[in-house]
Amino acid sequence: MRPLLRSLWPPLLVLTVVLGGWQLYVTAAGVDPTMLPSPARVVEQGWLNRQDLWDQTLPTLQETLLGFALSFAAAWLVAVLLDFSSAARRGLYPLLVASQTIPIVAVAPLLIIWFGFGLLPKMLVVTLTTFFPLAANLAAGFAATDREAMRLLRSLGAGRLRTFRLVRVPSAMPYFFAGLRVSITYAVVGAMFAEYAGAEAGLGIYMQAQKSAFRTDLVFAAVAVTAALGIALFGATYLLQRLVLPWERASKEDKAS
Repeated sequence: MRPLLRSLWPPLLVLTVVLGGWQLYVTAAGVDPTMLPSPARVVEQGWLNRQDLWDQTLPTLQETLLGFALSFAAAWLVAVLLDFSSAARRGLYPLLVASQTIPIVAVAPLLIIWFGFGLLPKMLVVTLTTFFPLAANLAAGFAATDREAMRLLRSLGAGRLRTFRLVRVPSAMPYFFAGLRVSITYAVVGAMFAEYAGAEAGLGIYMQAQKSAFRTDLVFAAVAVTAALGIALFGATYLLQRLVLPWERASKEDKAS
């Protein structure tokens, strides 16, 4: 608990100073709330409109989680294929890198045109946004496996699949979770891009509607909810890592003692 508190108090202190300065400036300067609402007004109006915000958060969260689940499965499939086949690695990896030069902002409207305003195009945008960091880090983790451990298992008669399961997958996990944390922060942003391109519901479409109504306070409230979603998902990756890799925590405790 103490290490968590030590890591949290510096950013919380900075956030408090920024919000305090923002509140003082808006109050002292008498800024029009349609231009720049105060943090207090954002919180107040966000609370008063909490049901609308919640109703718009659910579609965005659904798009984020389903799109990321598809990205997760595709990243594992491609990374394993790249690891098992040198021909696939030579043929596919350059294409994966090149795909990152295509702007998602340009792709999202095309997906809306092809697949309509339903859930599928939003999922695909999230998948395209988050896939590469997952696949690239996982492939790098497989490639960084300790060669001595591989030789030891093979000398004991372990086949390629068993060696992959017992050595290459565990050694790739730190790389995978590093990529997971990068990707998960992009997932909500990907969903927002898709909603801006065309949607029936979601935080992105809600922000557009409130901007058109000059409700800047509710735009900020929706931004705060979006940030909270991203932070929650980012934090969940650490919890998942502790569950999947319990030996890492034990190793850290041994070193600390």
